[in-house]
Amino acid sequence: MKNYKLAIVGATGLVGRTALKVLEEKNLPNIEYTLFCSYKSAGQKIKFLGKEYTAIELKNDSFDEGFDFAIFSAGAETSKHFAPIAAAKGCTVIDNSSAFRMEKDVPLIVPEVNFNDVYKNHGIIANPNCSTIQAVVALKPLDDKYNIKRIVYSTYQAVSGAGKLGLEDLENGSQKLPPLKFSHPIYDNCLPHIDSFLTNRYTKEEMKMVNETRKILNKPDLAITATAVRVPVRNCHGESINIEFEKSFKIEDIFSILSNSPGIIVKDDLENLIYPTASIANGHDEVFVGRIRKDYSIENGLNLWVVADNLRKGAASNAIQIVEKLIESEI
Repeated sequence: MKNYKLAIVGATGLVGRTALKVLEEKNLPNIEYTLFCSYKSAGQKIKFLGKEYTAIELKNDSFDEGFDFAIFSAGAETSKHFAPIAAAKGCTVIDNSSAFRMEKDVPLIVPEVNFNDVYKNHGIIANPNCSTIQAVVALKPLDDKYNIKRIVYSTYQAVSGAGKLGLEDLENGSQKLPPLKFSHPIYDNCLPHIDSFLTNRYTKEEMKMVNETRKILNKPDLAITATAVRVPVRNCHGESINIEFEKSFKIEDIFSILSNSPGIIVKDDLENLIYPTASIANGHDEVFVGRIRKDYSIENGLNLWVVADNLRKGAASNAIQIVEKLIESEI
């Protein structure tokens, strides 16, 4: 079996460290790792797979030694500069930032949904936004069967999606300390504001969900609207998804389709008060779906409640799945 060299860019950040945790769990064979970081974090010691690694500052010549893959989790500006350099050196980049998601020639990949699109890459593969990933895992099998006509997203997103400062704001809020990341205190509060506001009065986060869903499902004109809310939860995003289909459906068939689709765990037992929560999804790579019910206000309407670990399936695990499947396709 071939040996592969995998670079983790942003190894000292929240998503980077989550990627290392997932890689430890998977313990992939024949992989040699290099951990890159910013100059501020260079020299940090990281225990990983029973060894002590030193985080190395990412520079223009970092990819000269030759890497097969690189997972970038260091923000859009870092990706814009360094990902093309890595790709030019023959490295396949899986990028967690927003830098390339809507580029025409960059595939936007969720392995359970559209992995075959990955082969259209020119050295860079984009990981979708965390909130989009968990949504499309649930939507794709239903779209295949009933043809989605319209989607209404309402998200309830954890503070870990805003990085280390988001977590600090939640922790510090109980002590009435001023927020460092958010525009208002997040402790004991909900903020209908994720990312910056645009001229259409939506936020960037909301429009990411709209545009990325259209691209992944290959439906450029699909009617979608979204409201994204930050909530005082450490980790795992919840989403209320309202769907209108072109075709009629039976609710028992929805349960069957979702239960038998890859990457989904159905938690929907109302008699026993079982439904997806952040505490259930935390630490898992699957997307949890529940509160499955018809929307009787429209024809062919459906409501879903979807929860997933935004640091794992919403970022690190999705990227690692892409690497795994690319390696498998070469074997």
